[in-house]
Amino acid sequence: MFDISTAAVVFGVVFLAELPDKTALAGLVLGTRFRASYVFAGIAAAFALHVALAVAAGSVLTLLPQRPLQAVVGVLFLGGAVLLLREAAKNGEDEEAAEAARTPSSATFWRVAGSGFMLILVAEFGDLTQIMTANLAARYDDPLSVAVGAVLALWAVAGIGVLGGAALMKRVPLRVITRVAAVVMVALAAFSFYEAITG
Repeated sequence: MFDISTAAVVFGVVFLAELPDKTALAGLVLGTRFRASYVFAGIAAAFALHVALAVAAGSVLTLLPQRPLQAVVGVLFLGGAVLLLREAAKNGEDEEAAEAARTPSSATFWRVAGSGFMLILVAEFGDLTQIMTANLAARYDDPLSVAVGAVLALWAVAGIGVLGGAALMKRVPLRVITRVAAVVMVALAAFSFYEAITG
């Protein structure tokens, strides 16, 4: 059964976590070199595959008893917040993703979409947002709502990147976006710990 409020919460959390990620920058770079619709098709397909894998992994976590599960989810969210802040400090505004946008000899749909798909598939495997999506699937025990929220959030970030994320990055510092995402994750961790303690 689909729950719009769960999907909305997942959308917000995943959107904030993915926005400062280097794959958003890669989408921006690919979007400046190739037709936007071709780039978006490849990136969207890769993100859909990642969400399916994450939701499947998170659904397995729901088999654990409720209190230990909430404690595990809280630890994972807290770890995700730390990783997000550490990665932002380590990489800064990493523009090395521009190298990933090397122009193929023939810019057909399949070549461009395939390049975008492979880039995101490799770069996002085991990434923070994939781990977060698995955590959210375990937290809410609602795979459809979590999957819809996560996919729409990732597609929204990809769309922003492909269609002109440079304007957003000029107005909102990357460190601010990263810190907001980390604060949201710490809040979710605290709520999970609270539920683990109170049962």
